Amino acid sequence: MKVFSIGSKKIGNDHPVFIIAEAGSNHNRNLLKAKRLIEVAAESEADAVKFQTYSAETLYSKKTPNPDYLNGKMEQKSVWQLIKDIELPREWQGELADYSRSHGLIFLSTPFDYDAIKELEELNILAYKIASFEIIDLPFLKEIAKTKKPIILSTGMASLGDIEDAINAIKAIEDVGIGLLHCAINYPPTFNDLNLRAIQTLKQAFQVPVGYSDHTMSITIPSVCVALGGNIIEKHFTLDRTLKGPDHSFALEPNELKEMIKNIRETEVSLGSPMKFMPNSEANLYKLARRSIIAKKNIPKGKIIEESDLIIKRPGYGIPPKFLNIIVGRIARKDIEEEEIITWDLV
Repeated sequence: MKVFSIGSKKIGNDHPVFIIAEAGSNHNRNLLKAKRLIEVAAESEADAVKFQTYSAETLYSKKTPNPDYLNGKMEQKSVWQLIKDIELPREWQGELADYSRSHGLIFLSTPFDYDAIKELEELNILAYKIASFEIIDLPFLKEIAKTKKPIILSTGMASLGDIEDAINAIKAIEDVGIGLLHCAINYPPTFNDLNLRAIQTLKQAFQVPVGYSDHTMSITIPSVCVALGGNIIEKHFTLDRTLKGPDHSFALEPNELKEMIKNIRETEVSLGSPMKFMPNSEANLYKLARRSIIAKKNIPKGKIIEESDLIIKRPGYGIPPKFLNIIVGRIARKDIEEEEIITWDLV
């Protein structure tokens, strides 16, 4: 696997999971809300906060039918008009980038048009995250590859062939770091649609860091992905799930985002090593709480030891129970008191 870096963060096996707090359009075109989202991401100890840079004019045809998941969220608007209403004002981006960095976060924004790439380059963005829907736009991916920045590709709805085409298009321009995010596209998806074992398939097939872009409302699914080998987690969050907008209803609220990240960090530490061994912290209990052979009664010197003279109980620093048959029939070398722990020098 080719490990790559985003700023000071290394992405890949044997490195901490890279956590992207996806603010997306949940700022509702309110600069104070956008900044509060950044603060929440920092308080939750995410690695990066991500917005989205798009314009309705370059994203949707005005003749596009409304997607099913927006039913009930549209107020009779077309998808084009909805996107127009929630665009991130591009003049905010520099201020949001600076605000993110001042809070110790990596600032990211997903570009959806060529002007967005130029604007984000002017902000010295460290990496590009590409949405699932854009993975088949190979000319666009090639343009991003020209920046020589790492690229994280969401792969919702994509076949292995689509992913291979995207990687090959990027590599034809520049050998940049590439990460993949498995993704179930519905907002939110059912658990039956998640197919999380595909994370392992993608890692094996493409030998790059792989993670999960999560649209569920669960705070445990990301930890499952980490247990399956995920290197990157992206999760939508909001200040309040009851706010109006297409992405609030399936996003995590601040306390949930913080708990999710805590769970991820506990999971990655807990996974440890495939080696089966006793940690140093268990040494005391290994000695005191395991069982060994103990004198059940006084055993005088010279006596042939019988099984009835012995009992197996704690502590565990005497002769292990598996040697009981060897001890029975031996002669006591000295007087052994009741409750004394049998050691080899006593027989």
